[in-house]
Amino acid sequence: MALSETENGCSGGEVGDSDVIVKTCVLGGFAESDETRALISSLPEVHRDMVTSEPATQRFLVIMNRYQEQPHLLDPHLEWMLNMILNFVRSESSPPSLVHLGFKFLYIICKVRGYKIFMQLFPHEVADVQPVLDLLTRQDPKDSETWETRYMLLLWLSMTCLIPFDLSRLDGHLESGGGKAREPIMDQILAIAKSYLVVRGSSRNAASVLVSKFMTRPDVKQKHLADFLDWSLTTISQTNDQLLRDIVVLDGALQSLAKVFKHGKRDDLLQYAPTVLQCLEQKHLSESSEAMLRKLGVKLIQRLGLNFLKPRLATWRYQRGSRSLAANLAMSQSTTATSAVTSGLESQEQEEDYDIPEEVETVIEHLLVGLKDKETIVRWSAAKGIGRVTGRLPKDLADEVVGSVMDCFSFQETDNAWHGGCLALAELGRRGLLLPSRLTDVVPLIIKSLTYEEKRGACSVGSNVRDAACYVCWSFARAYEPKELEPFVNQIASALLITAVFDRNVNCRRAASAAFQENVGRQGTFPHGIDILTAADYYAVGNLSNCYLNISVYIASFPEYTKAMIDHLISMKINHWHSVIRELATKALHNLTPQAPDYMATTVLSQLLPMAVGIDLHGRHGAILACAEITHALYKLGLQTNRTVVDMISSECVDALKNIHQMLHDRKQYRGFGGELMRPAMCGLIEKLSLSKMPFKNEPVIAGWQWLIDDTIKTLHLISSGAKDGIIAAVVSALSALCEEYYQAQAGQADSQIQDVLVSQYIEGLQSPQMLIRSGSALALGCLPRFMIHSKLKQIFEGLQQMCTVSQKEGSFTEARRDAVKAIAQVCTKAGVCANGSPDSALCSENVADVYGTLLQSMNDYTKDSRGDVGAWVREAAATSLMDVTVLVASSAPEILSPDLVKCMMCCLAQQAAEKIDRYRAHAGNIFLHLLHSTEPAVPHIPHREELLSIFPVETTTSLNWNAPSEAFQHITQLLRLPHYQYHTLLGLTVSVGGITESTVHFSSQSLFDYLKGIQNNCAALLQFGDTLLSIFRDNLRNDRVVIPFLNMLNQMLANSCFEIFTTQENHQFCVDLLALCKESKKSKDISKLRACVAVFCGLIQFQGEVRKKVLSQLLMLLCHPFPMIRKTTASQMYEMLLTYDDVIDPVVLDDVMTLLSDANWESDMETVRANRNQICDWLGVPRPQIVGKSAPQVS
Repeated sequence: MALSETENGCSGGEVGDSDVIVKTCVLGGFAESDETRALISSLPEVHRDMVTSEPATQRFLVIMNRYQEQPHLLDPHLEWMLNMILNFVRSESSPPSLVHLGFKFLYIICKVRGYKIFMQLFPHEVADVQPVLDLLTRQDPKDSETWETRYMLLLWLSMTCLIPFDLSRLDGHLESGGGKAREPIMDQILAIAKSYLVVRGSSRNAASVLVSKFMTRPDVKQKHLADFLDWSLTTISQTNDQLLRDIVVLDGALQSLAKVFKHGKRDDLLQYAPTVLQCLEQKHLSESSEAMLRKLGVKLIQRLGLNFLKPRLATWRYQRGSRSLAANLAMSQSTTATSAVTSGLESQEQEEDYDIPEEVETVIEHLLVGLKDKETIVRWSAAKGIGRVTGRLPKDLADEVVGSVMDCFSFQETDNAWHGGCLALAELGRRGLLLPSRLTDVVPLIIKSLTYEEKRGACSVGSNVRDAACYVCWSFARAYEPKELEPFVNQIASALLITAVFDRNVNCRRAASAAFQENVGRQGTFPHGIDILTAADYYAVGNLSNCYLNISVYIASFPEYTKAMIDHLISMKINHWHSVIRELATKALHNLTPQAPDYMATTVLSQLLPMAVGIDLHGRHGAILACAEITHALYKLGLQTNRTVVDMISSECVDALKNIHQMLHDRKQYRGFGGELMRPAMCGLIEKLSLSKMPFKNEPVIAGWQWLIDDTIKTLHLISSGAKDGIIAAVVSALSALCEEYYQAQAGQADSQIQDVLVSQYIEGLQSPQMLIRSGSALALGCLPRFMIHSKLKQIFEGLQQMCTVSQKEGSFTEARRDAVKAIAQVCTKAGVCANGSPDSALCSENVADVYGTLLQSMNDYTKDSRGDVGAWVREAAATSLMDVTVLVASSAPEILSPDLVKCMMCCLAQQAAEKIDRYRAHAGNIFLHLLHSTEPAVPHIPHREELLSIFPVETTTSLNWNAPSEAFQHITQLLRLPHYQYHTLLGLTVSVGGITESTVHFSSQSLFDYLKGIQNNCAALLQFGDTLLSIFRDNLRNDRVVIPFLNMLNQMLANSCFEIFTTQENHQFCVDLLALCKESKKSKDISKLRACVAVFCGLIQFQGEVRKKVLSQLLMLLCHPFPMIRKTTASQMYEMLLTYDDVIDPVVLDDVMTLLSDANWESDMETVRANRNQICDWLGVPRPQIVGKSAPQVS
C-alpha cells in the first residue's frame, strides 16, 4: 500500500491549508496498537473517576476515528481488543462503572468497524446465553449514561441466538429457582427485544438486529413468528405518526419487520406478506412528515416485494463479463467480449413462465412514489428497491418498470423526481437490468440531467440531480462494453466535461471529473481522455475561476468539444441567475474565441445580440457582457492578421452593437434594480468596443455613451451599496477607453470642447453634497488620458486638494478623500514629471510641494465614525500614492525632491509602520522598505539611509512579515535611536503599546522596553527620549486618540522603572513637565482617560522632592472626584502604590492610611468621602484641598 509521508501516511509537522487540500492520508496499518493495549489495560484504574476516565475515552476515540475511512486495517486487532475488554466485563469482581466503561470502548470500535462485522467476533457458545441475558436484564433502559452497554449487549445477544440448539433445551435446568417457576429463555429474549424496540436511542436499532436473528430461528418461528408479526402490525396500525412517542415505537416496529423479511426464508414469510402489505397501505407512510418513517416504509415494502417474487437471477440481464479493471486492461485489444453468456440451464429458466403476484404491482407503485420523495434517504432506498425487484421480474415487466422510471424525467416533475430517477437508472445499469436497447432513450435524459437547474426564489435547485447524473455515467462505464456506448461517447464526454468545468457546485464538478475518469479508464473510447484528465483532475476543478478561464481553454482546443462548450455557455450560463457565473462565462467566451473565431463572429454574436435587448434581465446582462468580450477577442485576433473587427463581423452585427444603448435608453431599462446590472454591463461594452477601435467616431452613439457614464456618476447615491464598487470600476474603465479612442482631435491632442466640458464637470462634481458623486468625479479625473489633462493639471490639482483638506476638517466624505488621494497619484502619473515644466501640464518644481503636502496631510487622517477608523482607508491610499509619485519623480527629475519632503514622507511611513492595525502597518512597512531599497530609481535624501539598511537588510523585503507583531515591532523600535525618526516612530508605538489588542500590546511593549533597557546607562539618550515623549504629550494634549494610549504606555514605563535614573534627582525637569501635562489631562470627563491619569500619578510617586507632594495632592483631590468610579479607582490604586513604595509616607501612619483606603466606601455621598479624604490629608501632612467658588451661579 502506498504511504503518504510517514509510515502512517500523515506528515509529521504542521501543514498549510493548501497542503491539506492536496495531500491524502493513506494509512498503512494500525500503528497505535501498543497505545490502545495500554489504554484498555488501564480501564480498572481509571473507571472510578470521571476526571481520569474521560481523557482515556477521548484518546481512544481519537485513535479509532483515524480509521473511519480504512476500518479494515483494524481487523487483525479486533479479536484481542474484544477479548481484553470482555475479560473485565465477565469478571464478577468488576464494578458496574468498569463494565459500562468497557462497553463504551466496545461501542467506539463497533462504530468505526461497523456492527455487521464486529458483532461476529462476540463469543456465541451455549454458556454465553444466560450470562448475557442476565446482564441485559439488570440494565435500566432509561439510563442515558449507559446506552452503549445496552446497545452492545443486544448485539451480543443477537449472536448468541445463532447457537444450533433448540432454545427450549436450555430451560431444563431453569424450570424453578427459589420455588418459583422461571420464564423460558425464548420468552425472555422475545420480551427483551420487544421492550427495546420501543425505546429511544441506538438500542432500538440493535433490538431490530436481535429480532431479525432471533425470529428466523427454526424453533422460534414455529412458536412466535406469527404472534410477533401480529404484535408488530397491531403496533403499526394503532400508533399515530404525529406523536413523538409513537414515532419511536413505529420506527422500531418497521425496522424489525424490514430485517425479518430480509433475513427470513421466503417459504416461511410469504403467507404473511400480503397482510403486512395491506397494513402498510392503510397506514399511508408515504404521507408521513417523518423522513425516517418514510424510508423504513420503502425499505419494508421492497423486502415484501422480494418475498412475493422467486429468488432467481434474471437471465435476460445484460452481462459485461469481467468487472475487474485489471482484467479489462490485461485483455488484448483484439479480444472482443460477448455481451451476454447464458448457459443452457439459464436459457431454460428464461423460457420458463410463471405468474407474478398482483401485489408486486403495488410494491413497484410505492417504490416509484418513493423515488419522488423530498428526502434523499427515501429516494436512495427506493432506487435500490427498484433495482432489486426488477432483477427478479421477466423481461417485459422489467422494461415497463424502466419506462416508469424514465417518466420521472419530465419537466413537469420536481427536482426530487429527477434525482430519484437518476439514482434508479444507476442502480438498474449497475445490475445489468438496463438493456443496451434502452440506451437511446436513456442517454438523452442523462445529458439533460447533467445540466439540470431550476430557479427557486433567489437561488436554484438541481445540484443533487447533476451529481446523481454523474453517478449514472460512472455506473454506465462499469456496466457496458465499449461497443454498446460507442454511439453515445461524444454526447456523454461533452456533457461530463461541461459539468466538470462549468458547473457552479464544486461537488458536481468533481463528480463529473471522476465519472469522466472512470469512462476513460474502462471504456477507452473518450476522445483525448488521458490528456484532458491531467488538466481537469479532482483538484484542478476545485477552483471555479481556474475552470472557466484556463481548463476550459485547454479542453476546447480539442475540436470535438469546442462548439459544445461554447453552445453551453450561450444557452445555460450567459443567462444564469448568479452574476458571478454570468461574468465568468463571458470571460470564458473571450478566451474561447481564438479556438473558433468564425463560429463566434457569425453564429454566436448573431444569437447574443437579440438577447442583449431581450426581456430577461439576466440574459440581457450576460449577453451584453458576452458581446463586449467576444468583440474584443476578435479585435485581438485581427491584429495578428491585420484585419479590423468590422472585417470579421457583419454590418448588421456592427449596427446592432451600436444600437444597444439607444434601445435600452428608450425602454428606460437603466432605471431601478435592472439599471444596477445594465449600467456596468453597458460600461463594459463601451470599454471593449472602444478598445476594439470600432469606427464610431463623431457619431451620435458616442454622445449617448458619454451621457450614460456621466449619468451613472450622478446617480451613484441611488444605487444599492453592494453594487456601487463594481459600477464605479466599470464607469472609470469605460471613460478611460472612450476618451482614448474617440476624444483625440489629432494624435496626442484632445478635442478642446470635450476636454473643457468633461474636466469642468468633474471638478464641479468634487463639490457635490453627495459623497459618491465626489468619489466618482475624483476617480473620473484620475482615469483621464494624458492629452485630456494637458493644460488642465493645475485646475484638477486644486479641485482634488481642496476636497482632501476641506472634507478632512469636516470629518466627512472619507471614501471621497480616499479616491481623491488615489486620483492625485494617477493624474501625476499620466501628466509625467518635468523639473522646469509648467504646473498646468506636468509635475514640476512649482507644484511638487503642494502635491506632497496634500498626500502627507492625508497620512494623518484619523477620522472615525460608526464603522471605526475609516481614516485608515485614506492613509492606505495616501501611502500608495506617495510611493507611486516618489518613484515617478525619482526616475524623471529627482532634483525637485527636497530633503524635507523625503524626510516627512519616510517619517510618516515609519509612524504608520509602528501602529496597531496589522493590515495598514504591513502596507506602510512594505512601502517603507520598497522606497528604501529602490535602486532603479533610487530615492534621494532618505535620512539615516545607512543605519536603515543595517536595520532592514535587503532580504527583509520578502522575509519580514509586517502583519505579525512579533516580527514587526522588534525591527521598527530600532528606529527610536535615529533622531529623525524618533518622534514619529514613538507616536506610532504609542497607540500600539497603549492599545487593547493583547498580542500587539505584548510585542510592541516588549520591543519598546528592550530599547529603553539598552539606553538606561546613557543619560543623554534617555533625556532625548524623555523630551520626545513630552513633545508627543504636549502636541496631542487634546487628542484622546493619542493621549489615552499614551497614558497607558507611560504607566507601563513607570511601572517598569524605565526612568529610574531620574528618581535620584529631586524635582527633575522631566518629572515636573510630565506632572504639569498630566494635571491638564485630569480635567477631562472621559472615564478611561481619568483612570489612566490615576495610574500615571501613582507611578510618578517614585520621583523625589516637591513632585511627590504635588502628586499626592493630585491623588487626594481625585479621591473626591464627582465620578464615584474614579474615587474608587483612585483609592484602590493608592493602596497598591503604598504597598509598592512603602517609603512614600511616614511608617507611623502607613497602616491607618491603608486601612482607610481599603475599608472606606468611596462610592458613598460626598460629605462622607470628603471627611475620609481630609483625614488622610491630615495624616500625610498635606494641605486639605479647598473648594474653589464660581462667580457664575451654579445650575443644580
